[in-house]
Amino acid sequence: MTVGPPVDRQEYGPRARPLPFERGTDGPRVVLVGVDGTRTSLRAAAYAAGLARRQGSALVVVFVSSPAPYTALADGVVAGAVQRTQDELAADLRAECRQGAEELGLPVTFLCRRGDAYAELRAAADETRADLVVVGSSEQAGHRFVGSVATRLVRAGRWPVVVVP
Repeated sequence: MTVGPPVDRQEYGPRARPLPFERGTDGPRVVLVGVDGTRTSLRAAAYAAGLARRQGSALVVVFVSSPAPYTALADGVVAGAVQRTQDELAADLRAECRQGAEELGLPVTFLCRRGDAYAELRAAADETRADLVVVGSSEQAGHRFVGSVATRLVRAGRWPVVVVP
């Protein structure tokens, strides 16, 4: 599967790009967090930002716009409204990232992608060489049977994954 370039990438903070790290500590160099605007994802972002600040790590925030399957069947007006809502959410999250980066003095990269959340988070973690992936737990009841993005990331076993309740 080929993955195209990110739809949108913004970097904030004192060091827009992380500098080469000296490996004097065992902490992660790059912490990646997936956000989608839900309570658990915002808690995961707060946890990841605190961890990155304490460890002197770079923080990569990934927002994946995953339209619901029914939007493909909807007419253009509904699909356009759904897309506008996703774009507004991405803009709000981008502004929060910028503000948090300035307040914490933390290098933050904001990536906005479209597609399947699991596949895009996995690709972003590989591209940024993330040492740790942080996600919020799913609040949907059906994910207990089918599996959530967090469960799929843990099962991949490619990075340490922290699932924030």
